[in-house]
Amino acid sequence: MRFRAKIVDLACLNHFSRIINTIAKLAKTCILRLTVCKLYFILSDKVANGGASMWCELSQPSLSSSSRIVTHVIPVAVIPRRMWNDFREPSIPDFDVSIYLPVLKTMKSVVERMKNLSNFIVIEANLSGEMNLKIETDLVSVTTHFKDLGNPLWASEDGCQSSAQGRDLESMAEACIDIKKLQQLLAGQQVNPAKALCNIVHKRIVHFILLHEEVSLQYFIPAIA
Repeated sequence: MRFRAKIVDLACLNHFSRIINTIAKLAKTCILRLTVCKLYFILSDKVANGGASMWCELSQPSLSSSSRIVTHVIPVAVIPRRMWNDFREPSIPDFDVSIYLPVLKTMKSVVERMKNLSNFIVIEANLSGEMNLKIETDLVSVTTHFKDLGNPLWASEDGCQSSAQGRDLESMAEACIDIKKLQQLLAGQQVNPAKALCNIVHKRIVHFILLHEEVSLQYFIPAIA
């Protein structure tokens, strides 16, 4: 089966292209979900089995205008309705620390250098706005420190502050992850998010959220035991 789409206005096409190029750095194939108001791009690898997962949400009004029409046809496989529940929006994990990320270009530069030294990287952060990127091998130990990043405030479903708010402000939560998966996320960024943050479940998972206008992207990288 083939999927046919029309995007109106060159600026909208460029915007959509940047999003697709970002996703293409993370996965060769993904799930496309269409609704009246939004488009969703979903990568559903099982985190429990060591795979990364992604949820990208794009409001269709950001692709609407009235000038040039571009048509592109690509092959697709239709997902049966009985499987739709397998591709729901992931819930935000009960994290230990949530922190804003440093400038992504700076973080990308650091990670690219560290990738030449190790296959794994430790991300640690606390509720005082501090985050460290670390690699440790038998031959070398390298740490890059970031300060004054800020910590977003989250409310739980009952309206109270997240359980992370009762945590010692200086206590670090950490996770060791595949450095290639992190590098792919940073290298693929063409959207230039207005906000970028990271939630860490201690030694279990790192959850990245990138927000820009009508686009939100969530990316989950499991910790390595």
